[in-house]
Amino acid sequence: MSELRKKYNEQIRTRLQKKFKLSSIMAAPKLVKVSINMGMKDAITNSKRIDEAINELTLLAGQKAVVTRVKKSVAAFKIRDNMPIATKVTLRGEKMYIFLEKLFNVCLPGVRDFRGLSSNSFDSSGNYSFGIKEHMIFPEIDYDKISVNRGMDVTIVTNTTDIKQARELLIQLGAPLKKTKEEHG
Repeated sequence: MSELRKKYNEQIRTRLQKKFKLSSIMAAPKLVKVSINMGMKDAITNSKRIDEAINELTLLAGQKAVVTRVKKSVAAFKIRDNMPIATKVTLRGEKMYIFLEKLFNVCLPGVRDFRGLSSNSFDSSGNYSFGIKEHMIFPEIDYDKISVNRGMDVTIVTNTTDIKQARELLIQLGAPLKKTKEEHG
């Protein structure tokens, strides 16, 4: 069991239950899944880029990535039906906690001029999304074997619709979120 999952089960859940005055420990907010998406506009002209992206995303997520294909042709962008355009992976359970632990404790603090993730990126369902400009921040990626620097989108899905509860859950898990205006005073 990863350290983050162990910490959630033993400490964070009870803290969240007390803070939000929830009737049961099972009512405490929890993580459902983490979705990672890596778009590739250069895959239109070079099909080798898709294989590279799948291998890199599989390497950093610890799970096989799948190809996302175009659903509708757009002539202005030179995109045709069923053309591969992105890769994605959905992490659940132990792999999700391992990925988040690595992301929060190793990768994001290593980004130059990093001052925290925005606190305004929650949707109305209590899910948190943010973008990473360079996938090279992950220690698994070998700089010498990379042909193109890619960005990615990460979405952390929670089971709560209350943004305050979702935000507190991520803070307790170690997410480097910036303080909101209310917290500044």
